[in-house]
Amino acid sequence: MKAPRYIAFEGAEGCGKSTQAARYAKSVNAVLTRETGGTDIGQRLRTILHDTSIDDMSPRAEALIAAADRAQHIREVVSPALDAGRTVVSDRSVYSTLAYQGYGRELDVDMVRSINEWATGGLWPDVVVFIDTPDDVIAERMSRRNLDRFEAAGDAFHDRVIAGFRTMAAADPRRWVTVAAVGSIADVAVQIDAALAERAAR
Repeated sequence: MKAPRYIAFEGAEGCGKSTQAARYAKSVNAVLTRETGGTDIGQRLRTILHDTSIDDMSPRAEALIAAADRAQHIREVVSPALDAGRTVVSDRSVYSTLAYQGYGRELDVDMVRSINEWATGGLWPDVVVFIDTPDDVIAERMSRRNLDRFEAAGDAFHDRVIAGFRTMAAADPRRWVTVAAVGSIADVAVQIDAALAERAAR
C-alpha cells in the first residue's frame, strides 16, 4: 500500500490552480484544503492578509502571519490526514510564502524558508504542481475580479512572484511538476493527471 502524499498546487493569481486542485482531490478521494485559511484560525489570519484597507503592513509581518496560518494548518489538517492514511491536496502551501513574501516582497528567501521550516515542523509537500499560465490569460482573468490585497499589488510584484515560482521549480525538479496551462481545463487536467501518476509510480 502506497504512503499518502502531500500535494501542493501552486501558481500565480488566476492561474487555475484552485480549479485543478479541487478536481484532482475529488478524483483521488484526497483531503482538499488550502493556505491561507484552511482552519478557523487561519481564516481569521487570511482576512487580515487579504484586506484591501490595509496598506502599511510590514513585509515581515505579512510573512509571519502566513507562517502562523501554516503552523496551525499543518497541526490541525495536514498532519492528521496523512497520519490517517489520506492524501492531502492543498491549494497553495509554504512555497507561496517563498514566492510572495520572499521573491515578491524581496525578503531574504533563506530566512523565510527557515521560519517556515520551524512553522511546519519540517513537513513540506512531497509534490508541487506548478501551473504556469500565460501572462495574457492571467491578465484577462484578473480583469474580471474584485481584486484583493495581493491581486492588486502591481505588475512588478507579480512578475517577481512568477519568477520565484519558476526559479524554485527549476531548482528542485524531483519535487516540482511544471504544467504549461495552455488549452481548456480538461487539457490541463490531462497533463496534471499524467504527471502525478508518473510521480506516484516511482
